[in-house]
Amino acid sequence: MSSSDDYIFIRSTAKRNGLTTLLIGVAVLLIASVALSLSPDWLFLPLIFAISGGIVTILVGWFKLREPPHSLAIGRDKVSYQHRCGQWHIAWDDIQRVDCPRVSRGLDHDTLELVGFKLKRYDDFLTTISPRLASHIIIEQRPLMVHAQDKSCSTGGCYSSSLFEDKPFVLENGETLTGIKAILANRMTAVRSALGYDVFISASELDREPGEFVGLLRECQVARLREQA
Repeated sequence: MSSSDDYIFIRSTAKRNGLTTLLIGVAVLLIASVALSLSPDWLFLPLIFAISGGIVTILVGWFKLREPPHSLAIGRDKVSYQHRCGQWHIAWDDIQRVDCPRVSRGLDHDTLELVGFKLKRYDDFLTTISPRLASHIIIEQRPLMVHAQDKSCSTGGCYSSSLFEDKPFVLENGETLTGIKAILANRMTAVRSALGYDVFISASELDREPGEFVGLLRECQVARLREQA
């Protein structure tokens, strides 16, 4: 975590060690390639696997480096999420509740490795989010939606008709959304009915445990209210 006078920046754990991962992949690829040209035939298959592993490691490192320097920026007026697919913003005044969602498993309740935001209104969030990031969120949260609706689905790969709610969505300001943003809006409504929250942040996007991050957000809310008093 880093901070400035106006923002607290959160660095994603998924961003860490990107350059190191990339360099390891390059080293493995080079060593295995040289060894392949000098080694006997019986080492051919293991070295091919090593080369493949090096290529995969390079790709992992490359995607890590492509992520923004910070996944979240907590400001005086809003919370901003940044991703290589785009960004979204939630004004503090639009946040009704923030916590870690819980799901029931028989008589027990399990806390998910997520931070959930329950919004007072969708208008600003949906009008400012990019279609590319909206598509990413829809795909990323598919297992969450399926599991929340079908407790017998342990893999998140079960079919649910609610995954394809592409009907138009009317915002409070009267604007009608269609296409990918309408699908996201309908998905948010369905997820709220199942889990009580609209927008989620994965633990991998944080630099601490989800519960600790919720505590940080609540401290920021309290500090903001004190400034306004």
